[in-house]
Amino acid sequence: MAHTIHETIKVLLNKEMHPSEHRELTSEEQAQLIKERRNKIKSFRAKMDLMRKPSEKVADIMTDLFGSFWFLVLNVVFFIAWMLLNNNVIPGFKTFDPYPFTFLTMVVSLEAIFLAIIVLISQNRAAKVADLREEIDLQINVRAEEEITKILNILDAIHDHVGLPAEDDDELKEMKQKTSIDEIEKQIEEENRRK
Repeated sequence: MAHTIHETIKVLLNKEMHPSEHRELTSEEQAQLIKERRNKIKSFRAKMDLMRKPSEKVADIMTDLFGSFWFLVLNVVFFIAWMLLNNNVIPGFKTFDPYPFTFLTMVVSLEAIFLAIIVLISQNRAAKVADLREEIDLQINVRAEEEITKILNILDAIHDHVGLPAEDDDELKEMKQKTSIDEIEKQIEEENRRK
């Protein structure tokens, strides 16, 4: 019995899909789905911000402050004022750190140490968030790979079902096989060992 392409696709989809997945989404449902995905991304960021330790919150606030143009201006004004006060430029003011500004050098060194530590705290937290996002991306990519393999197999079955000549080349045969994440991981580890 000859089937139309639509009937063939229905038969194959009935084998591959859950009955609740057989309808197309309306434009409102698609918009809602996109909105939910965007909210999940925002929600992920908000959850990560809520999980910060108090020290990380302070470090993030300070990093934002220290990374601003106004902090640079404040430092320039501070250094100029220090040098003016300690070079007898202002009459009647007794210098407390004459040239070569040894005390200023110590203050600047301490500032640099604290700034570096604060920035490292923020960067460590950002790296943890990036690692988690990378893991999520990997999981999504693995699922997409599985779905693409399934689609290739469905298309090949449709191709065979409608009676077209079956000519699977080696590349298509390989693409229709399930991707082994463990095997890919082993290959990458081997390549890294060789380097």
